[in-house]
Amino acid sequence: MEELRKLGKVQRMVEFMESRGVSNSDNYSNRFLANLILFLIEPCGDLAMNDKCCLLSQLMSTLSSAFLEDAYQHHLDTTKQENTCFQQNFVGNALLSSHQTKEYSLLRSYNEDMALVALDSMQKANSTLEDFCRSYFMFHELDVSKPQSIFKYLPILSFTESYIYQLDKKNEELLQTPNNGKSVFGGKDEKETQVLVSSFSNDPFRPLVTILEHEGLLTERIREELRHGEEYWALERKLCFALLNKEEILVEDVMKAIHLKSFDYRVLNLLLYQLQGAKVDELHMEFLSISEFLVEISDDLYDYEDDVLENNFNILRMFIRIYGASTAPAMLAKCISEAEDKYESLLESLDPQLSLSYHKRCAEATKEGGKLSGNPLGTWSIPTVIQDEELYRSKLKSDTP
Repeated sequence: MEELRKLGKVQRMVEFMESRGVSNSDNYSNRFLANLILFLIEPCGDLAMNDKCCLLSQLMSTLSSAFLEDAYQHHLDTTKQENTCFQQNFVGNALLSSHQTKEYSLLRSYNEDMALVALDSMQKANSTLEDFCRSYFMFHELDVSKPQSIFKYLPILSFTESYIYQLDKKNEELLQTPNNGKSVFGGKDEKETQVLVSSFSNDPFRPLVTILEHEGLLTERIREELRHGEEYWALERKLCFALLNKEEILVEDVMKAIHLKSFDYRVLNLLLYQLQGAKVDELHMEFLSISEFLVEISDDLYDYEDDVLENNFNILRMFIRIYGASTAPAMLAKCISEAEDKYESLLESLDPQLSLSYHKRCAEATKEGGKLSGNPLGTWSIPTVIQDEELYRSKLKSDTP
């Protein structure tokens, strides 16, 4: 992907040269000149443009084909030496302590300019991908029971979800409950924390966007959903840190976060439309959006205790802070009821067969998840609220052998 960006820069410079009459009919010559100009305009200490031009003019007489051939050979020799050193260092890295190895891998992965996903991320994102195929393929008239329907689109869907999952796990690492109740980042050292923070401040989706663009799959709507993902992670950090620090939490931020949380499903769904060359069905998108909202609430109720322990975003946690322990369950129940009314209304607007199929899928998902409140069709069970989260975490840690 980096090479594609470099080629794009060169091509744009060639076009600029042509517009100024600084080009000739030979493509290779134009590329050479374009690369030279790009090099000259790169910042280099305190050297101004005029200084660079003067320096180049003075040294031009010393540049000859013989000198350049010697320079080329020198470059080959030093590159060979560097490769040998790299191989030796690579073997040496295998002997590093586990902490050093972890830090080395962390720094490499977070500074990588290409979209890469780890096998672990792919394995853990697989359950989401399976659910997406079983729940969303029907909206594209795809038969999930036929392998060819899945494997035709699986590579890009799997890569995208794994990439998003990888970033989501990094964000969760930033939210881990502090050991002392004060330090925001708990047991992480400063370097590790800085690397995690930088991964969200330097356009984390840019490598993925580059790939989707290269594959002809990127749309403005997909870009927007990816921006929603960044916004959700920022809101999650803001809200969870506010809980830890006993700061004010706005219900508007909470509701926005819970609606944004399923952005990965919407990205996958929009990609599936693009992969098939089909127009986005707005009714389906609206229906699935309210369904996603209800499923996210259901998941939050199911994972409530774990989310308290790990300081993850959870709508019940937020409602307890906003409304108090006694009122929060009723306010959440009201929110669920309003969403279910909208869900039922949109469900009736769907094709009857599609409606039946989705109804069946929701029942299957609830049963497989072992939840009492796994989807809009089931019953809802709000867990016992935890009024003092810090005490709850301390007690669990003290009880852990």
